[in-house]
Amino acid sequence: MADEQSIPDIGTGLDGAVEILDTRALRSIDPAARLMRLTDGGIWAEGPVVLPSGSGVMYSDVRMDRAMLWTAATGGRVWRQPNDHTNGNTLDREGRIIHCEHGDRRVARTELDGTRHGLVDAYEGKRLNSPNDVVVKSDGTIWFTDPPYGIVLPDEGHPAPQEQAGCYVFRFDLDSGELTVVSDSMTHPNGLAFSPAEDRLYVSDTSAALADGGNHHILAFDVLHDSRLGDPRIFKVMEPGIADGLRVDEHGDVWTSAGDGIHLIGSDGVDLAVVHVPELTANCVFGGDSGRSLFITASSSLYVIETLVQGAGVAAAVARGETT
Repeated sequence: MADEQSIPDIGTGLDGAVEILDTRALRSIDPAARLMRLTDGGIWAEGPVVLPSGSGVMYSDVRMDRAMLWTAATGGRVWRQPNDHTNGNTLDREGRIIHCEHGDRRVARTELDGTRHGLVDAYEGKRLNSPNDVVVKSDGTIWFTDPPYGIVLPDEGHPAPQEQAGCYVFRFDLDSGELTVVSDSMTHPNGLAFSPAEDRLYVSDTSAALADGGNHHILAFDVLHDSRLGDPRIFKVMEPGIADGLRVDEHGDVWTSAGDGIHLIGSDGVDLAVVHVPELTANCVFGGDSGRSLFITASSSLYVIETLVQGAGVAAAVARGETT
């Protein structure tokens, strides 16, 4: 497997990266697909987002406090520095970039003209912990997780007391300005993604990253008609490592980071395949000309592998030029 091999040079790839565990995976990825390395030089690459109109892939290098941009024409370059120790990024329905800033402890937005400003930074008069990952629902509401990493890890933010009573999953309604806790049942909520019909929300809990015996699983919630969440259930306990960032494809299957790369998991929780990556993997996103390229952020690098599926959700559709 590729994780047993050395890290390839920029522009080169690894054969044998794909391990098929269930024949259902064959509709989603070719076992012969090569894992290609696109960039290097980072410390903790995270939060990839594919920009509209073929503008490339932007991702956070959290611990170097910068954002990187990769395009096929120019390769990788610094897009923004300093970057407020931003972690997760996504697109809204208008193609604007939504950011989770560890440094300023807020959710922010970059407008189409390049200006950036905060959207929400407090709940019930108390500062957020450090918003980590974010997804936009088709109704325009912004759903994000708020673990403590930016206020407890000096290289990912600014150490500070936690003002919130816990670490929550939030729903932010831009029209009303209302910020709502949709789940308070997790220790350190992290990556999140909706199913194609938006009737299920997946959220990873990564408290094992800071504490022995902590959580390293993905929870699934039913999304109720009034945008509340049903009771959580464990969708998958991740081995090895933790599930950090994740995406859902058009079939409803989950692509999640883990200790050895990206795991493809069926909507029924069955392990389907592993894309082995030779660096510790944080996140992934669908994009490219066909929408079927899976871009992977892993430690120092951005990688890509071709799949047979497109991503579900607002950001994936907007990146493909579709109207949501």
